Amino acid sequence: MNPLAPLDAAMMTAELLSHPLHTAALLILSPPEEAGPGYVDALYRDAVTATAELDLRFRRHPHIGVDTAGLWMWRADDAVDMREHLLLVTLPPPADREALWELVGSLHSKPLDRSRPMWMAYVIDGLTDGRFAFYIKVHHTVVDGVAGLKVIADVLSTDPASRSVRPLPATASPPARPAAPPPGRVHPLSLVRASLNGVTSGVALARRVALGGLAVTVGRFADGTAALPVDAPYTRFNGRLGRHRTFAGVDFPRSRIRAVAQAAAVTANDVLMAVVSGVLREWLGARGELPDSTLVAICPITVRARDHVTDEDRQANLFGLQLCPLGTDLADPAERLTHIHRAMARAKHQVAHGGPAAATLLAAPSIAATVLPPIVPFAPRVRRGYNVSISNVPGPPSRLYWNGALVEEIYPVSTAINGQALNVTMCSYADRVTFGYVSGRRVIPDVGSLIPLTEQALAELETAVATTAEET
Repeated sequence: MNPLAPLDAAMMTAELLSHPLHTAALLILSPPEEAGPGYVDALYRDAVTATAELDLRFRRHPHIGVDTAGLWMWRADDAVDMREHLLLVTLPPPADREALWELVGSLHSKPLDRSRPMWMAYVIDGLTDGRFAFYIKVHHTVVDGVAGLKVIADVLSTDPASRSVRPLPATASPPARPAAPPPGRVHPLSLVRASLNGVTSGVALARRVALGGLAVTVGRFADGTAALPVDAPYTRFNGRLGRHRTFAGVDFPRSRIRAVAQAAAVTANDVLMAVVSGVLREWLGARGELPDSTLVAICPITVRARDHVTDEDRQANLFGLQLCPLGTDLADPAERLTHIHRAMARAKHQVAHGGPAAATLLAAPSIAATVLPPIVPFAPRVRRGYNVSISNVPGPPSRLYWNGALVEEIYPVSTAINGQALNVTMCSYADRVTFGYVSGRRVIPDVGSLIPLTEQALAELETAVATTAEET
């Protein structure tokens, strides 16, 4: 029996009622100096015809039916036709960033086929200055954002002279795992055994959830750094997403983020959260839609070790969900940053001590209050659990190459759904940090306007904490 983890099974079921739950990454690359006009075509042909064995995660797909007793199970394919999962797309001129963002939004709108391994990749040619891009989307049950970026980093090389790098779409091989049993009916005794194992840990989990709930209540009334289950004002981000995704990205030197963090005695992640808070405050305020009370973000807090990744870690989504008030009701950028620092410290403490399962269960009422109302026609615009999803994914610390092509930028392209119609994900790479904004055309039709607002919000923080960082 090879069942999906409870969180993964919940996501598969939820996807039946909502929008696709895949996550993605966009890489922008420049060819090596000796590359000719057919370089990208040749790179694509080599990738499609590669014989390297795919990682198990990219050879399996979920299945549910009578033969699985109504449980979600993984089924692994012996072979994967790369031509079904890797496509070549050429952008017509002028292929600027706006055209690339538009294409990525279109590709991100399409759901993944559940009858085969749940990932798709695209080599995108025709960008200005000879650059090309690589976009890969993977279902969130396959990998979380941290694991997904590690897959990419494991395949690429730090050596610009290397020409023996494996094809980029997920060919890194984790340590061997026991072979999955062949498809078939689940034995009833296996179900009983799994149920008993779950009961033995249920009491401890319930205790952690209860303690976590008490901590949230205390935090809410003590200093406002915790959010109750239905504590967020209604915004346009809590409405219906629509069919068409929009995407935009921007990058900054990490030195600017570090300088603000050091000057304010906070973490770099706190600074990034405060930048997003400033963007949302300005964008909603310009439209007369800024609520009097603070917006609330839901944040994945990872418990994945960065220096030691076990085989089990590679196969799982290892994060807990926490709510973070963003302080958008505070006019002073420095005050917002301090508020977010305290809120995130509390959230990290709860996930670390209670565990990701308890944190996610504690957030369940907020999730339900946010994503369920849009399913009902004419849902009242009352308070929600949260307004926006924000996450920060650590990327490769060094510059990487794909068969001599330099990876210049890495953008996260995450998940947006009804009720949670704006997702902001940040990603570090070498000496840069990128912001990826994902929404719907009916929610943020001018998603590109968030890019100058991001620069503005960062500059306001730099001024507020009196720091100057050299831009590189």
